[in-house]
Amino acid sequence: MCTRVVYIGPEQTVLTGRTMDFSIDIPANLWIFPKGMERNGQVGSNSLRWVSRYGSIVASSWDIAAPDGMNEKGLVANMLWLVQSEYPSFEKDSAEAGLTISAWAQYVLDNFATVAEAVEVLRKEEFAIVTDFIPGTEKFTTVHLSISDASGDSAILEYVKGKLVIHHDTSYQVMTNDPLFQDQLAIKGYWDTFPGTVFLPGSNRAPDRFVRASYYIKAIPQTSDQRLSVASVFSVIRNVSVPYGISTEGQPHISSTRWRVVADQKHLVYFFENVLTPNVVWVDLKQVDWSESSPVRKLKLDGGEVHAGHALHGFVESEPFLFKGL
Repeated sequence: MCTRVVYIGPEQTVLTGRTMDFSIDIPANLWIFPKGMERNGQVGSNSLRWVSRYGSIVASSWDIAAPDGMNEKGLVANMLWLVQSEYPSFEKDSAEAGLTISAWAQYVLDNFATVAEAVEVLRKEEFAIVTDFIPGTEKFTTVHLSISDASGDSAILEYVKGKLVIHHDTSYQVMTNDPLFQDQLAIKGYWDTFPGTVFLPGSNRAPDRFVRASYYIKAIPQTSDQRLSVASVFSVIRNVSVPYGISTEGQPHISSTRWRVVADQKHLVYFFENVLTPNVVWVDLKQVDWSESSPVRKLKLDGGEVHAGHALHGFVESEPFLFKGL
């Protein structure tokens, strides 16, 4: 479920696009979080605690998680499903610090300005990622995390057999779901021998989406024009989207696309598109007051509300949602 691409163009042009694909409806709202927020890992007495260094805009899921967002420095975090994820064991009342998986991306957005900074800290594994079932479902949350920054650097973080594995390189521009990222790279290596203009795999399967996205993200125009670059990245993620109403029993990584995001990390503009409301909304992060004294604000979208264009004026002061934990 989901595809993520990073576009690296001329004159420091960098954009990250993603689809959110899910087998059930996954209502999203947009939230603006200022810097200076006190956070809690939501897993018991030894929850990780921190104060946000940077403000961010995020797309929520059910207002219990933040699977996508960009902070004021242009760092983007995207969570995608990965069935093969295996997290370390965690005891709620142990001495080990823990962080609910629903706030994994938010932790990164709150604390780091670049991928290199994030990787340096996260590779130390000073806390455990703690997962659980999505409320009201039988879906046990298994995701991996991609991060990209305004320089075009990327990292993919996966938990494999209880251990954190980090793939860190600017060349890692595309990520989908299963298989593990190292196997995705092997599949791409095979398909690189075929001319993309002659044949590309066309199914909704994650490996096929990976191949198509890898080809198209480099085939689209190389430009520093903001409108053209944004439109081009949207064209790629729409191409790898899954048609509405499509899902495959037993294969959660083949599910309908619910919403899409393109984050312009050079110009600091976050674009959001819900497939049920055919309008793109965006927020220019340069116009946001990120100071500690500014309020949390929300753009309500999960009830079919219609917005279009620059939507900062539509955000209203709100109590922050509580990240789902144990």
